[in-house]
Amino acid sequence: MIDVNNLRKGVTFELDGNLYKVVEYSHHKPGRGKATIRIKARDLRSGVNLDMTFNSGDRVQDIRLDHHNVQYLYNDGDFYYFMDLETYEQPGIRRDVLEEVIPYLKENMEVKLTFYENEPIDVDISTTVDLKVVRAEPSVRGDTATGVTKDVETETGLI
Repeated sequence: MIDVNNLRKGVTFELDGNLYKVVEYSHHKPGRGKATIRIKARDLRSGVNLDMTFNSGDRVQDIRLDHHNVQYLYNDGDFYYFMDLETYEQPGIRRDVLEEVIPYLKENMEVKLTFYENEPIDVDISTTVDLKVVRAEPSVRGDTATGVTKDVETETGLI
């Protein structure tokens, strides 16, 4: 069991039979009374974000996760497929679970796949990703008094 005071961004836990990953964490201590912990957590099976509030001292179930190095292969619309670099198995994960990382995934990219009881539930990518720019808007000459920014489109469709 984990005390909710120890929850931080990225920590995974089980509550009422569902697996969650903390996306945001805040601790609130009013002038009098008990402190409350508010978190935004993503359900790892459905991909839905939920706001949760706990009292200080509440506990949630700790879970054991396995991490495997995998290579992203392809997607067929609803599922994204990866190949385990050790066993060559090819697990698939639903699109809605990977919503945040899809714009950064490109074929043959190595990532870490998180498993819970042999079920793939999450993907961790590196903090930096090299993507090729395929389209960029032309910059306007003379409009450089402040920092110039322009929209570009990458090979994965990210703008």
